[in-house]
Amino acid sequence: MSRFLPDRATLGAALSGLLLALAFPSADMESLAWFALVPLFWVMERRPYRSGFVAGAVFFGVVLYWLNIAMTTYGRMHPIFSFAAYLLLILYLSLFWGAATWAACRLKNKLNYPLPLTLPILWTALEFLRSFLFTGFPWGTLGYSQQNHLVLIQSADLFGVYGISFLLVLCNATLAGVAMAFKDAKTHPFPRKTVACTLVLFLLNWGYGQKCLKGNPDARESTITVALAQGNIDQSLKWNPAYRTKTVDIYGALSLGAAQTTGADLILWPESATPFYFQEESLLAEKVRDTARETGAYLLFGSPAVEQVDGRQRYLNSAFLLSRSGESLGRSDKIHLVPFGEYVPLKALFPFIDKLVAGIGDFSPGTVSPLPMAGRQIGVLVCFEGIFPELARNYVLKGSDLLVNITNDAWFGRSSAPDQHLAMTRFRAIENRIWVARAANTGISAFITPSGRVQGKTAVFEETVIVTRAGLGAGNSLYTRFGDVFPGLFLAISIFWLIRSRRSYG
Repeated sequence: MSRFLPDRATLGAALSGLLLALAFPSADMESLAWFALVPLFWVMERRPYRSGFVAGAVFFGVVLYWLNIAMTTYGRMHPIFSFAAYLLLILYLSLFWGAATWAACRLKNKLNYPLPLTLPILWTALEFLRSFLFTGFPWGTLGYSQQNHLVLIQSADLFGVYGISFLLVLCNATLAGVAMAFKDAKTHPFPRKTVACTLVLFLLNWGYGQKCLKGNPDARESTITVALAQGNIDQSLKWNPAYRTKTVDIYGALSLGAAQTTGADLILWPESATPFYFQEESLLAEKVRDTARETGAYLLFGSPAVEQVDGRQRYLNSAFLLSRSGESLGRSDKIHLVPFGEYVPLKALFPFIDKLVAGIGDFSPGTVSPLPMAGRQIGVLVCFEGIFPELARNYVLKGSDLLVNITNDAWFGRSSAPDQHLAMTRFRAIENRIWVARAANTGISAFITPSGRVQGKTAVFEETVIVTRAGLGAGNSLYTRFGDVFPGLFLAISIFWLIRSRRSYG
């Protein structure tokens, strides 16, 4: 009977996965992340790969539970197939955790490299690899767990979110070493140098955060009044032709109210706020232009677009910007598309697979194209583009003075996903020291300052509008200049170490 029960290594790994999941929204017990991995690191040498894989499976299984809501409720997927797809993704993501613990144990056995040295580098490298491999899925990156510890995450403007992940894993590995030393001092001597190094790095990070916040990074010489309209359009009605006029009327009323009470300079509507081709002349398109004229504000909104390329139609998930007089100033197209949500990978090989999200056909990717507004530039991140650091950075490098994230989080339902989505977007503001305005169909809409503070956060599934005075201009951060050099270097080091371990027979 006992052979069917999980051993201590498996239980310890599972405990780590669960504790770390609780550090993420919406449980938000972020302090757990500083020691949640200790049980895993304590037992992983018994089963190097399996322990990491089990911890990852529990972690991602808990954090991403909402995928089943999205696929069954809004994707019209049978629960059995939904769970199968969810399970496959969890297993895939868990491979990276298993690879980190396996590689760290291998380097210790082959090259006698200490775990506190290798684990943080390997883990960070694999998180970075996960962010772009097979189009990338960086959801659940460890650093995001610290979204509410503003002092500790200010260094994201130096190394990005991966710098926070590195420090978290280092602290966990050091605490695991200390725990093993107390348990068996003969076999595991107290790691004095490791503790000293970890303490110095932690204090430097804390001190840097204090310095940044005292320097008032949110202040800007030039500001504008921005209004975010949250229409709360039900996903089941969003693409219903009979509801298009009602949708435009809702956003128009919200916008006019904001303009009359606050004198908004810029009004933002969410992703696909106009569920029709705005670029095609129609009465509904004219109603949208009238909203800009009546409010006297610039109007930015999401809408599908279509264009002819080499005799073929390309569909795009886009954002349009209108002037105060209703004239089109430009269009920005979504670049990083959602697999199976906005297009089907390898569709020629799997013609029987369809998109999960209702709407038009497969979308095509766009390019980084900031929108011009009165001598300024606006960078638009559509939907989950807000979770990709390199995209926000590229918009800032192109001259964006304000980042806008328009999204439709309706398909997340009343789950923790909207909170997780917002948490990741906060880091884009810190990394580039720029204001971020986030307009979501059903929430969460909010303003994010360059220090990562959230202002005017809305509740989910409510019709509302929020307004604030947002600053224009991006700071000259190290991350904006050099990007992901830090995790990229760790990836190169990890590959070098593993190649070297193959040549070692000691």
